[in-house]
Amino acid sequence: MEASPATAPPAVPRWLPAGAALAAAGWGANQFTPLAAVHRTQEQWHPVLVAVLFTAYLPGLLPGLLLGGPAADRFGHRRVVRAALLLSAAASALPTAAASSPAAVCAAAGRSGAGERRAACATGAGLAGGSLAAGMLAEWLPAPTVLPCLVHAALALLALAATTCAPETTGGTAGAPLRLGGWCRRTVGHPRFVWVVLPASPAVFGAATVAYVVLPPLVADEVPGYAPLFSGVVAALTLSVGVVAQPLAVRLHHARTARATLAGMVTVIGGLLVGALAAYGDSVALVLVAAVLLGAGYGLTLGSGLLEIARLAPPSALPSTAFLHQGAAYSGFLTPLLLAVTAGAAPYPALLTGMAVVGLLCLWVTARFSRGNPP
Repeated sequence: MEASPATAPPAVPRWLPAGAALAAAGWGANQFTPLAAVHRTQEQWHPVLVAVLFTAYLPGLLPGLLLGGPAADRFGHRRVVRAALLLSAAASALPTAAASSPAAVCAAAGRSGAGERRAACATGAGLAGGSLAAGMLAEWLPAPTVLPCLVHAALALLALAATTCAPETTGGTAGAPLRLGGWCRRTVGHPRFVWVVLPASPAVFGAATVAYVVLPPLVADEVPGYAPLFSGVVAALTLSVGVVAQPLAVRLHHARTARATLAGMVTVIGGLLVGALAAYGDSVALVLVAAVLLGAGYGLTLGSGLLEIARLAPPSALPSTAFLHQGAAYSGFLTPLLLAVTAGAAPYPALLTGMAVVGLLCLWVTARFSRGNPP
């Protein structure tokens, strides 16, 4: 007997498999943050070596950003997302820190409205949840550098299974060339991109990595025995605030100004100054305050940058042009390495204050040219 409509089980939302894929990709991208604390405190790795491992994200991120959207347009979003999940699971199963994948780019390409919000929430949940879960696993269970990676590999395979019957959002164009198009060149050459978007872009992940890569080890002695967990908590706090702040960028955004971008840069500068005070006073509480400010700055600058890109390119070109801002933003992953290399020449409070001064200069450039170069 067939179930009546009143008793039939609810259907699984069509967006849920894609959301699971984004969450799994975000989890893998950020699980190394608390594991770095294990390498620093238990295995006595040099800070420069830990920072070098964070810069290893870039060789995987940039090709994914560059090719994820066009590849999804050619082969279909579902096929590319599934390949990315396999790569992410394999990277964790090595075991090592899983590199970020193009899943977030190609799964969300072409979406708008509720789809964008769901994609942002799923990715943010994976980024924050992955760091917190990895910190808890590394803190309280054996094999702290192996078990979190294996857990992520299993989750990525579950997400892969969930996408088996996921609907395809594009049919793909067999044999179509992977090209970025003239709009990318026009966007790069536009004064708005050069003088407004570009100066603020490194602040996106520069702010995030200072919050959860640089600051927690500086106060590790104040949380003896809980360094991995504290690092995971700081990362989860930073990224959660960033997800909450991104809709605020939409509210602040204005067609004739760059006030959302400027607000994000001011928040990042404030977070850097609080971080300098935290490093100077070995204050755990100030690290948490800095994480909130830097997380808010991360979300505002990321959201405002994408809004600026949307003003410079037509909707049909967004999947190919969004990587321009993202590629510039991911240069912020070099920040921990830059600080670790220069730490011998100056203490961290001075270095973080110097970064705030550089941020003020970038803020002036962005404010100076924001009104004179409308798209």
